[in-house]
Amino acid sequence: MTDLIARRSFRDQALPAAIEAIHDLLEELWDDAPFVPDMDRMTFATAVIEAATNIVLHAVPESPDPVELGIEIGVRAQSLRAEISAFGAADPQLGTEAKGMPGPEAESGRGLALIRALVTTVTFVRQDGTNTWVLSRDSTPHP
Repeated sequence: MTDLIARRSFRDQALPAAIEAIHDLLEELWDDAPFVPDMDRMTFATAVIEAATNIVLHAVPESPDPVELGIEIGVRAQSLRAEISAFGAADPQLGTEAKGMPGPEAESGRGLALIRALVTTVTFVRQDGTNTWVLSRDSTPHP
């Protein structure tokens, strides 16, 4: 396993202002990992922002306390990885969603399909009132 080269984290209430903070976090991350190809940066960042936005817009609190959004991003020589968590959120019941892109009349469901198209793997874990999406993208630095 290769060593972690750059890392960033964020945790705050799942409010729209958090999305701008995550954009800034990603920009700082790329400063520490200039070898990551632009296409990998763009697609990975889009997937991370989409997942975070889905939490801000759609996460339902499991209790009277607000949902918190947490992000852990790491860069290794040949991979990018993000854990995007909704702390205190109810189970989103993902088992009923289709794996592919929803039809043209569908009003929701495109976000997860977009994320899957942009990264190498997507996994979901629910544990102790926290929903966590783990996104990874293989990346090959330019010689």
